[in-house]
Amino acid sequence: MPDVKRVVLAYSGGLDTSVILRWLIETYRCDVVAFCADLGQGEELIPIRDKARKTGAVAVHVVDLRETFVRDFIFPMLRANAVYEGAYLLGTSIARPLIAQAQVEIALKEHADAVAHGATGKGNDQVRFELTYAALAPQLTVIAPWREWNLNSRSALMDFARHHDIPVPVTAERPYSTDRNLFHISYEGGILEDPWAAPPDKMFQLTQSPEAAPDVPIELLVDFEHGDPVAVDGRRMGPVDLLTTLNRIGGEHGIGRVDLVENRYVGMKSRGVYETPGGTILHIARRALESLTLDREVLHLRDGLVPRYAEMIYYGFWFAPERRALQTLMDECAQDVTGTVRLGLYKGNVTVVGRRSPRSLYRPDFATFEADTVYRQRDAEGFINLNALRLKIRSLRDHRA
Repeated sequence: MPDVKRVVLAYSGGLDTSVILRWLIETYRCDVVAFCADLGQGEELIPIRDKARKTGAVAVHVVDLRETFVRDFIFPMLRANAVYEGAYLLGTSIARPLIAQAQVEIALKEHADAVAHGATGKGNDQVRFELTYAALAPQLTVIAPWREWNLNSRSALMDFARHHDIPVPVTAERPYSTDRNLFHISYEGGILEDPWAAPPDKMFQLTQSPEAAPDVPIELLVDFEHGDPVAVDGRRMGPVDLLTTLNRIGGEHGIGRVDLVENRYVGMKSRGVYETPGGTILHIARRALESLTLDREVLHLRDGLVPRYAEMIYYGFWFAPERRALQTLMDECAQDVTGTVRLGLYKGNVTVVGRRSPRSLYRPDFATFEADTVYRQRDAEGFINLNALRLKIRSLRDHRA
């Protein structure tokens, strides 16, 4: 066991990290500083300071990272159109490197010699946290209690909490775990571990069910500049306000629910249920605008790299050189993504109904089916013949008498 004197714990106030805080004090005989990142959890943060102090923390830092989260993490990820395994918009994955980065900053400020997290040994988050620690402050000792202790069940955690007078959350109403930030809410574990079982409708917090959504569709305008959203219905907003607005509108119309069995980095499959209303709207809108503004080969090259980029975020390599290098390409591709998209929202669906851009490559005079003077249709014959030549030669070879 390493000799540590002061540990900064990534603390959420939930059962796991509350138990970890006390366990660290008793096991390592050290001071524990609780750190909580405000990424838009809302009312969940109200009792954080008092709860951490009562559990034994010598100091508590609650840092408002909402603006940084949206501007410097979510928006760059959206510029890359990152989607993991065709469905997951990476709301938890993109939050972890920011939390770990801020945790390292607190550790250096507090002259701590260790950092700790509450991620389990089965999940992806342990990798995301620890790759960030390694990239930013490799001198810090990393403590991962789930890989050390013998508290191997939720009932054991609750017994420990009761023994140490740590308030235990009521779990009967929520037999699953959640993670919330400005971009999404995720649900996993408990009753969701059966991939055949439908998630209970009362579970969802950001979105109405499509069946309960308004019976009248609405239209929504989203403006982009150089790949980033800047306005909704003509009203310019900062990153946090814009995403919050789209979350509210999308949630009212049942937008952004995903139920996915995904492949974890550690090798197993897991089932996650997600709500990402604003992110879903932005993803669909941005793809529509790109269809006008991106060169064909640039678009195809970028799209070929999207799965790799999404993997980097899902696996925890936000601060790795390959992600930074690929981000440069993604950002360059986004420079011409400027314009407005008109969307229809109706009972869980987002439909593109219009798009326009001052940087559009779409030319009606070339694309028209009516008479034109800019395109010679006869030229297509030579184009086809040259592209068909290798196919003809192959066929002649294979069908010789």
